[in-house]
Amino acid sequence: HQLRDRDKDRSAGRTAVPRMRIETPEAMALLGARIAAELRAGDLVLLNGELGAGKTTLTRGIGEALGVRGAVTSPTFVLARTHPRVVAGTVDDAPLVHVDAYRLGSAMELDDLDIDFPASIVVVEWGAGLTDGITDDWLQIDIVRPHGGDESAEVEPREVTLTGHGERWGRWVDALGD
Repeated sequence: HQLRDRDKDRSAGRTAVPRMRIETPEAMALLGARIAAELRAGDLVLLNGELGAGKTTLTRGIGEALGVRGAVTSPTFVLARTHPRVVAGTVDDAPLVHVDAYRLGSAMELDDLDIDFPASIVVVEWGAGLTDGITDDWLQIDIVRPHGGDESAEVEPREVTLTGHGERWGRWVDALGD
């Protein structure tokens, strides 16, 4: 099983699953739905990967599974987009906040977006180095696109690594291999 040989670094408070192969955009959205089932207000998901890797596709899967209103699209030009949940007024109605931090130069600029992290589920694309100190527990997802692959292939598979930082997400990543 590809998830069994995970790298555990308990001293740093993280657990990583070796790369998973995601064959299609639909499978990437399904991974997003699986992650969404664990999300609640105050959660942070950090997405890393080059342009076209599948970060927004994964976030779309998260949004659909959470039941957000409207389509989840890349927030590239607006930096952050808030997607309210269709069923508001319930215990788990935290909005999904989708951030594209590509053009942000510092954590201060992320802070200037005035995101209510404790009351929201926040997904940050391109946020490496910008989210330190926001929370003790977060999920990091690294997506790698193939280079020099089969040019005739309509869809190229992606390699995805999940890293759980902190106790909660570390346990969740551990459970993926069980």
